[in-house]
Amino acid sequence: MISNARPITDAESQVMAVLWQHAPRSSEEIVAALGETTDWHEKTIRTLLNRLLGKAAVSAERDGRRYLYRPLLTREQWQSSESRNLLDRVFGGRVAPLLAHFSTHEKLSKRDIAELRALIDAIDAKER
Repeated sequence: MISNARPITDAESQVMAVLWQHAPRSSEEIVAALGETTDWHEKTIRTLLNRLLGKAAVSAERDGRRYLYRPLLTREQWQSSESRNLLDRVFGGRVAPLLAHFSTHEKLSKRDIAELRALIDAIDAKER
């Protein structure tokens, strides 16, 4: 898993999303996929790929005259790290203040509330 000292940036996470969707991919395929949602130049995307290689978030395997990239960091690992960082940074590492914030500042749907209740019930049952 990626080190906390070198987190994935927002831009890098967009490159990762392309690879999580389908891998392996060549840099040309990644550039084409990101060209649909960003106005980044090819050099920018290649720089992001090199940064991700340096962070051991992706691997590159030679395939003839090109490299094929695949994620080493899973989406679940990234989500866990990002969630933990947000909780620690903004809410003192606690989930309850996060939920309190959203219940006060965001409209929670009935479905959201039902899912939260079910989750709390499952956690409660597990701890008994």
